[in-house]
Amino acid sequence: MGMTITEKIFARASRRDTVTPGEIVNAYPDYVMLTDTVASQAYNALKEMGIKKVFDNDRVIVVIDHAAPPCALAQTKRVVDDTKFAAEYNITHFFNMKGISHQLMVENGFVTPGAFVLGSDSHTVTYGALGAFSTGHGATEATWAAATGELWFRVPETIRVNVSGRLKEMVLGKDIILQTLKILGVNGAIYKTLEFGGEAIRNLSIDGRLTICNMSVETGAKNGIIEADDKVIEYLKNRTLETTAFGLVEGTDKKFEMVKSDSDCKYHSVIEINGDELEPMVACPHSPDNVVPITQIAGEKIDQILLGSCTAGRMEDYRLAAKIMKGKKIPRHIRCLVIPASSAVAKDMAKEGLTEIFLDCGCIVCNSQCGPCGGVQMGFIGAGEACLGTHNRNFKGRMGSPEGRIFLASSTVAAASALTGVITDPRVI
Repeated sequence: MGMTITEKIFARASRRDTVTPGEIVNAYPDYVMLTDTVASQAYNALKEMGIKKVFDNDRVIVVIDHAAPPCALAQTKRVVDDTKFAAEYNITHFFNMKGISHQLMVENGFVTPGAFVLGSDSHTVTYGALGAFSTGHGATEATWAAATGELWFRVPETIRVNVSGRLKEMVLGKDIILQTLKILGVNGAIYKTLEFGGEAIRNLSIDGRLTICNMSVETGAKNGIIEADDKVIEYLKNRTLETTAFGLVEGTDKKFEMVKSDSDCKYHSVIEINGDELEPMVACPHSPDNVVPITQIAGEKIDQILLGSCTAGRMEDYRLAAKIMKGKKIPRHIRCLVIPASSAVAKDMAKEGLTEIFLDCGCIVCNSQCGPCGGVQMGFIGAGEACLGTHNRNFKGRMGSPEGRIFLASSTVAAASALTGVITDPRVI
């Protein structure tokens, strides 16, 4: 019996020839990423246990992205601890408020096809867009993995999601994952792999694939993954990294394994989505799987737009949004927050004139951070208010008042809705 992409990566990471779903294995990650919400806990735990070094200071990464900058004393304490952690444990790669961890991991070359990457945030699953296994974990696991360079896992079963056809204009990767959530629900893939493939997936940009894998965890999945192809190789050619777990190879600046599922592998189940028929989708309050086509919700009043986050805060998203918003003004009662996924994205936005377009339109352009999506600082909504965002979760009370409502959609829907003050189909604006 053959193996899936994820099973093959597990086999390599656990130093075995083969694995099967359900097996318990010890895996040895290529990188362990700690965000500020957990890094301070790991730092204090390591000190308390007398552990004076991490397993590899080149392969433990610390990122401050939630409290960036801090707006409460508790957040400040975390930031101080994180900075001490990076200094005292000689962490090579310390990103102090340079962007959201998941964007930093991919744009700085830490993630390559076939890699096994852990992160102390549930949306670590994003990296599967480059053909890697990546998953999130909690503070205890983060501390153990950072100290020892290993962690146990149960090998997940794989659900295959085939997306056929070609997406129409204004239909994006976000709509594919929202449709997947509509089918599976928030508990439909607990501790399973979501493996996406098909013509529509092959035609997606890397930015679109990152969005899909980012939200795979909302189904309960252990990871989301897409087979690496020439688009991934081209993307990696522009990434720089001094050291990698795989070493360097001439021509691509990376050495990696292009992993694909065997033709005789066994899937738990297969889901079929017709990309030709897909339209812009919207997740309604108060769950990411409460999904309807935009034609069923268009006209719903909103008060705030969030255009950004680790889900859809990349250049493709901003180019599409700017094309819709250029030369127009948002209504004065609307708040439109633009939060790029990294400082590098923000810099590219400025170079291309996108920042000026958003500012002229009346948007609030913020520094790169988790912001209201992370539930830690700016951008909250009040009682009775509604926000439509390109982020990944809309649970009750996640973004301020529990009496507020949160809708999730693509960057094109967000841009069109910002101009009208109601949820708007970008195909008709």
